[in-house]
Amino acid sequence: MSDQKDPVNKGDRNKIYFLIVVILALLGTNAFLFFRDKHEKERFVTTNTEKDRLKLEVEKIEVEFDKVNLMNVALTEKLQNEQKQARTKIAELKKALQKGTVTEAELAAAQDELRKLKTFLTDYKEDIGHLEKENTFLKSERDSLTTSVNSVKAKASDLEKKNSELAAKVKSGAALKAFNVRIAAYKVKNSGKNVEVSKASAAQKITTYFNIVPNQLAEKDYHKIYIRIFDPAGNLIANETNMFEADGQEMQYSEMISISYNNDDTEYNMEWVNPKPFIKGTYSVILYANGFTMGKASIDLK
Repeated sequence: MSDQKDPVNKGDRNKIYFLIVVILALLGTNAFLFFRDKHEKERFVTTNTEKDRLKLEVEKIEVEFDKVNLMNVALTEKLQNEQKQARTKIAELKKALQKGTVTEAELAAAQDELRKLKTFLTDYKEDIGHLEKENTFLKSERDSLTTSVNSVKAKASDLEKKNSELAAKVKSGAALKAFNVRIAAYKVKNSGKNVEVSKASAAQKITTYFNIVPNQLAEKDYHKIYIRIFDPAGNLIANETNMFEADGQEMQYSEMISISYNNDDTEYNMEWVNPKPFIKGTYSVILYANGFTMGKASIDLK
C-alpha cells in the first residue's frame, strides 16, 4: 500500500545517490587541482624571485672583488690563488643562475655556495686590509730609511767636500815657496866663463836664483820647478809643446828643472838661454812648483 504512494522507486533513488557522489568527487578533484596549480605557481614565482636575488648577490660580490683590486695592493701568491678560485666560483654560479629553470635543489646549492663566497669575501678583505697596513708600515719605514740614507749621503757629500777642501789646503800648504828670488843676465865668453851684464845687446841668457821657504809639510824628495819668462812686450817666450798644470789650468813653460829638496838653506838656480836676441826693457819670470805659483822676479835690461 505504501509502495504505491512513493513516486520514486528504489532504483531511481540509487541513481540519484550515485550522481551526488560523482559530483562531490569532481568538485574535490577540481579543488585539489586548483590548489595544486596555485601552489605550483606560487612556488615558481618564489623560485624565480630567489634566483634573481642570488644573481644580484653574486654580482655584488664580484663588484667587491673589483673594489679590492683597485686598492693597488701587491697580493701575495696565496691571496692571488684564493682570488682566482673565488672568481672561478662566481663564474660557475652566474652560469648556473642563467639557466631557464632552476630546481629547488640547485637553488639550495647556489644559496650554500653564495654563503661560502660571502664568508670568503669577508676573510679575503680582512687579509687585504692587513696586507695594506703592512704595506703602509713598510712604505713608512722605507721613506724613513730613504730620508736617513739621503741624510747620510748629504753628510758624506759634505764630509767629502770638506776633505777635498782640506786636501787642497794640505796640498797648497805642502807646496814649495821661494824667497830671495833674483835674476842676473849673462854673456858667455869664448872660454865658457859667464860674465854678468846689464845691457840687452850683450846678454845671452838669464839665471834665476832662489831659496825655498822651510816647510815641514813638503816632501823631502825631487820636485819639478817650472819657469815662465815674459819679454818687455809681455809675450811669453816658450816652446808650445812644453805644457804643465798650475793654479788649476794648463799652460806653457819656458824651462824646467828637477831639484832635490831637503828642507834646508840650499840656494837653487835656473838658467835660460834666449833663443832670440834680448831687447831693451823689463823681463819678468814666474816660478812654479807642485801646481802652484812659487815666486816672481824681474830684471831691467838697458
